[in-house]
Amino acid sequence: MLRAGIVGLPNVGKSTLFNALTRSRKADAANYPFCTIEPNVGMVAVPDPRLAPLAAMFRAERIVPTAIELVDIAGLVRGAAQGEGLGNRFLAHIREVDAIVEVVRCFEDRDVTHVEDELHPLSDIETIATELLLADMESLARQKERLERTAKSGDKAARAQVDLAARLLAHLEAGKPAITCPLAPEERAAARPFFLLTAKPTLFACNVAESDLARAEELAVVREVEHYAETHRGAEAVVISAQIEAELAELPAEEAREYLASLGVAESGADALIRAVYHLLGLRTFLTAGPNEARAWTIHAGDTAADAAGEIHSDFRRGFIRAETVHFDELARLGSWNAAKEAGALRQEGRDYVVQDGDVMLFKFNV
Repeated sequence: MLRAGIVGLPNVGKSTLFNALTRSRKADAANYPFCTIEPNVGMVAVPDPRLAPLAAMFRAERIVPTAIELVDIAGLVRGAAQGEGLGNRFLAHIREVDAIVEVVRCFEDRDVTHVEDELHPLSDIETIATELLLADMESLARQKERLERTAKSGDKAARAQVDLAARLLAHLEAGKPAITCPLAPEERAAARPFFLLTAKPTLFACNVAESDLARAEELAVVREVEHYAETHRGAEAVVISAQIEAELAELPAEEAREYLASLGVAESGADALIRAVYHLLGLRTFLTAGPNEARAWTIHAGDTAADAAGEIHSDFRRGFIRAETVHFDELARLGSWNAAKEAGALRQEGRDYVVQDGDVMLFKFNV
């Protein structure tokens, strides 16, 4: 399963957010640096508003959402690339995740210590960006030296990797993350064994105060983070209040909705964040339904109908005949599976069909 790591400076709300998202108390959340030392791991259900109406349509007994894995990683400080604070552990743990959720403190609170003694979100982001760049440059320089020794023996593959490493190293030395280096798809695939931290897709979570959530988009600090994310990383920024999410996690669903409404907020920031992380990981959802359950299944963007069938059972893939398919939006408009069939909206897709997010599928197979 793909994993997303929650990172940031100490005391930005990482552990509070992790506990709220995973509805657990695995991570200590206290007002001092390095409260989290060993990473905490938790499963998070991916909110999908399509499941409830799908379950009602098929009179399903239960709803089964898909899920992702989150990792709460120790806070980073300036000098981490040289081992300051918990730098070595931080960098080792972040290498093990597939995407990064960087929590950025966008709230003022004199009672919560800030590691740099003042609120400055862009400075916080640059601190982490710099440390990851330095770690990547050191790691890639060592790998390039090893590859050069291999290439001297006439190894053409090693020579190609040396050239790729040199391009990436020049990009990093210019202060740019590896993910923004212009590479062809095959070159990006060839660069994966370098395990570069700055090559990981990143999402920024702007952690705002409870009193600011309803007007968060008007805050200068939030706009700064959104602009940075778009212009420097081609990334998305999501607004969230970790403290509010922690309170919501303790409430029944109806009370949680009422609480959000009282704040002037339509949707939990956690729901938007989880969906954004899911797509950041390159994941997509197809749906199945029947009297037993309405279920969301995880696939990768670009996966075929045969791949999707295999997620349910290997026999489905092995004996694949076809997939009866209709997109959820069309199914919801028509009102039922039979109505979709009568309207000619139900498609018969072969094993090489590329599944789209939101496809509702019924697999025919023979083993």
